[in-house]
Amino acid sequence: MDIRPGEQFTIRRKFFKLFGAAFYICDPQQKVIAYCKQKAFKLKEDIRVCTDESQSTELFSMKARSIIDFGATYDVALPDGTKIGSMRRKGLASSFLRDSWVVFGAGDRPIASLQEDGSFLAFLRRYVEFVSFFSPQKFTLARTGPDGKPGTPIASFRTHFNPIRYRLSITVLADDPELDDLMILAAGSLIAAIEGRQG
Repeated sequence: MDIRPGEQFTIRRKFFKLFGAAFYICDPQQKVIAYCKQKAFKLKEDIRVCTDESQSTELFSMKARSIIDFGATYDVALPDGTKIGSMRRKGLASSFLRDSWVVFGAGDRPIASLQEDGSFLAFLRRYVEFVSFFSPQKFTLARTGPDGKPGTPIASFRTHFNPIRYRLSITVLADDPELDDLMILAAGSLIAAIEGRQG
């Protein structure tokens, strides 16, 4: 298992899921601490993260505001409906260059960005299959600076070199007073879900 020092969470895809997709969220000892299910056949994407596979206790949900498209906005909410933030995918840039997201706080104000690292390699991954295989994706969640550009890193995400099962590890780098901690897990879950759908 390729777990590096400082990585607090790993998201791994469940085997043998016929419809939709499902992921386990694990701690550094690979103990399952949450279960993420992406519902199939939904025009508006609906992703639920629960404490375990029984899905009896929900932690948060991610729902697309509109029918699935390249630039969808996903609202992240607690079980009681309280919105803690949202993420909007930059459609054209994410489809042809590299995955990029705008991250909003509970009040719908943009506070951070989630962006795939390495613009040239990110571009090649979309069009050259072996580049995607030998150079897994990495992402950085960063506070938006006064100039509108990425500033202080909040978390990093990396996919593992694993041809059999998708894995994504998360390292929390800093606390941000305006970003709910669950938004970091939500970002990782959304990366895994979108990657799975594109794959």
